[in-house]
Amino acid sequence: MFQIIRHEQFSPVTFLWEILAPDLAKASEPGQFVMVRIREGGERIPLTIADYDLEKETITLVIQAVGRSSREMLELKEGDYLMDLLGPLGIPSHIDKKEGRVVLIGGGLGVAPIFPQLRKYKEVGNHTISIMGFRTADLIFWSDRFMRYSDEFHIATDDGSFGSKGFVTTVLDDVLQRNPDIVEVVAIGPVVMMKACAEVTKKYNVKTIVSLNTIMVDGIGMCGSCRVTIDDEVKFACVDGPDFDAHKVDWGELMSRQRRFQKEETRSQECYDDECKARKKAEGVI
Repeated sequence: MFQIIRHEQFSPVTFLWEILAPDLAKASEPGQFVMVRIREGGERIPLTIADYDLEKETITLVIQAVGRSSREMLELKEGDYLMDLLGPLGIPSHIDKKEGRVVLIGGGLGVAPIFPQLRKYKEVGNHTISIMGFRTADLIFWSDRFMRYSDEFHIATDDGSFGSKGFVTTVLDDVLQRNPDIVEVVAIGPVVMMKACAEVTKKYNVKTIVSLNTIMVDGIGMCGSCRVTIDDEVKFACVDGPDFDAHKVDWGELMSRQRRFQKEETRSQECYDDECKARKKAEGVI
């Protein structure tokens, strides 16, 4: 079993776990993910590794409580144990020294998995430009980490409560106009955001990489649920990715597949809410 040694809350639904996992810490590379199961009979959840520390022998995961399993995860605190932690899985991101500048974009929770990539790009000698995007200022996290490894740093919020008002694509378009020597863009976040980034960079003919971790289910290529079409060829996000060329992704198919479990997810959430109410009532909380 794997112990949570630090739990940090970023917002009512977004939180961080630092987990003691010596072997995983030694083996992890940017872009990889783990499969997490918190209890017997629980769901196995794929989560991208947000950080790893060789000295502390830990890995860090940043999670958003949006469904039943992730809301159960939110209830775990420092000192609690996870039943299973499998990984690292997925093909590590290809990161080397470029002849031009590199832009890294994290949207919402995508800020966490793109951080190890930003750090590695900077450590191997690249000029890095980072863009973070959030709905509102109160959702911002890890801006200090991003500034530490960025030669140029931007934040965009949908409502304009901090930084530039609007989407990351507006900032990206401006950055691309001002820096004709940009040779690569990496974007991680909601599917609609990554698609929009790909549309912007295509105009400038700039190589763009996206992570399709959001559609993964079993994480080992057995279920076929993360099947995607890349340049008219069928791939699986968990074993062939999660990184892919954004200009070759069939975005229409991907967005359709992302909606495939909506009914089941809604029903599971309703059951969990009912269970929570029953438990609180029995405990005399309500």
